Amino acid sequence: MLKIGLTGGIGSGKSVVARLFATLGIPITDADTRAKWLMTHDAALRAALVTEFGPEIFDPVTGQLDRAGLARRAFADPLVLQRLNALVHPAVGRDFAAWLTVQERAGAPYIVKEAAILFEADIARMLDYVITVAAPEDVRIQRVLARDPHRTPADVAAIISKQLPEEERLKRADFILWNDDKQPLLPQVLALDEEIRRRCDGPKPPIAA
Repeated sequence: MLKIGLTGGIGSGKSVVARLFATLGIPITDADTRAKWLMTHDAALRAALVTEFGPEIFDPVTGQLDRAGLARRAFADPLVLQRLNALVHPAVGRDFAAWLTVQERAGAPYIVKEAAILFEADIARMLDYVITVAAPEDVRIQRVLARDPHRTPADVAAIISKQLPEEERLKRADFILWNDDKQPLLPQVLALDEEIRRRCDGPKPPIAA
């Protein structure tokens, strides 16, 4: 069973691509969503977060994580972000390994792991291939502003500046899906699904230039 990574900069449309693969019967896991769930529900991770950042990061009434407050601290201080990642990433890795075992037993031809920081968090080395969803930066910014009205262009630009440069992401990818509002996305996904299923049937061939 091949393990496929799916990544892309903010506003690229990687979640749309993930949903298209899901309609084709491919198991999907979203590292970002799982991380948010684990930070509240994984007892060991929750305790580690309290020890590291203080009990105030969880609401005393609802018990929910103050994600916005923690995000502000992490984005303002690279050391805080590094400490946070050092706690969260191993938990997400364990969660992925358990999920992967279930999918292998179910006989899935391949799985897709969606992650915004797939390269930055060194997740790619655990996968067979990586798909990058690409779109021009101005298109991505407009999509995010339309999707998240609470964000400003400066907010989006700050997020982009902290992500891997698009050129580097494209260079590291095995497959690229263009979601630039010019090339239809669905035919690209269907063709890629066919290619990955073909590769599932034999030895992993070299990536075409």
